[in-house]
Amino acid sequence: MVLVGLFSAKDREFGAKLDLLAASVAARGGRVVGRHVQRRGVSHGGAARMNVPFSRRTLISPGKAREIAHLCRAAEVGVAVFANPLTEHQRAVLGGMFGCLVISGEDVFPRGR
Repeated sequence: MVLVGLFSAKDREFGAKLDLLAASVAARGGRVVGRHVQRRGVSHGGAARMNVPFSRRTLISPGKAREIAHLCRAAEVGVAVFANPLTEHQRAVLGGMFGCLVISGEDVFPRGR
């Protein structure tokens, strides 16, 4: 599995959030082989656009999506877990690009638990 997250440049806890997600994946028998982070507010519009996704289709930037897709296909990754909530459309688009199942951290950590 690979972990993917879009985080604000102001979010200093993004590493801990990915660690928690990785621990949850491992507790369910998964093995994390990579982590990919896109920081919002570091570039491409700065702080004014920090809470806006890069793309409504993929959440992350097209370049980052292509980079992750290449790595997922090369490593024959079976599942990509996003730290962020995803729409069904985003899951479908990303799954097609990555060549694997794409889920959200919400699927690993259901609400209400």
